[in-house]
Amino acid sequence: MDKAGQCAGMADISGKDITVRRAVAEGTIEFKAKAFKALMDNQSPKGNVFETAKIAGIMAAKSTPSIIPLCHPLNLEKVKVLFEPAKAKNAVRVTAEVLCAGKTGVEMEALAAVSAACLAIYDMMKWAGQDMVISGVQLVHKSGGKTGVWQR
Repeated sequence: MDKAGQCAGMADISGKDITVRRAVAEGTIEFKAKAFKALMDNQSPKGNVFETAKIAGIMAAKSTPSIIPLCHPLNLEKVKVLFEPAKAKNAVRVTAEVLCAGKTGVEMEALAAVSAACLAIYDMMKWAGQDMVISGVQLVHKSGGKTGVWQR
């Protein structure tokens, strides 16, 4: 914000160096036991939940400038979305990794990918109950640029 409380606009990155930027984000979606079992048994009437959620995450990363104001459009070179079921917790950890060679980081793209993948899982499993919980969406790694590596 500027001194008048107005948004200053998109950051000027014209003087920044192009470096390989990498970000990893994660989040969790928790289920009741019956819904988790249905997910693991691929019983969703909408089809393959994890494949659909993977595509949702990739599309969200690519569309980040359309949904987050003032984000720069980036030429993403890698978006990887992974799912790690945790049977003991009736939960799935969703992880997204995003890479590009550019002048600004890809943290928002990784966070958008995780969020959209979790939302797609929710949408495809809501038939089994509305009591799912999405939590812990957070950045866990970033690298590239002059600030270097950051790790949670």
